[in-house]
Amino acid sequence: MSKRFYEVLGEDVATELVNWFNDVDATYRADLREMNELNFARFDAKLGERLAQLDAKWETRWAGLDAKWEGRWGGLDAKLARLESRLTWRMFAFWAPTALAVLGTGVGVMSLLLRH
Repeated sequence: MSKRFYEVLGEDVATELVNWFNDVDATYRADLREMNELNFARFDAKLGERLAQLDAKWETRWAGLDAKWEGRWGGLDAKLARLESRLTWRMFAFWAPTALAVLGTGVGVMSLLLRH
C-alpha cells in the first residue's frame, strides 16, 4: 500500500504527508506524556495526604489505647498495694503464733532432755 501511496501522490507530497503525521504523532505523545506526569503528581500528592491522615488517625488510636492501659495498670497497682498490705498483716498474724508454738515446743523438748 505504501508503494501505491507514493505512486499516486508523488514522492515529495507523500514524504511531506508522512512527516506531518509523524510530527502530529510526536506532539500527541508529548501531550499525553505531560498529562500522565501531571496526573501522577496529583495522585502522588493525594496519596501522601491520605497517608498522613491515616497516620494521624492511628496515632490518635494508639494514644487512646496507651492512656486506657495506663489507667488500668494504675488501678491494678493500687489493688496490689492494698492486697500486699492486708497480706503482710495476715502473714504476721499467722507466723507469730506459729513461731511462738515452735519456740515453746523447742523449749519444752530441751527441758525434757536436760531433766534426764
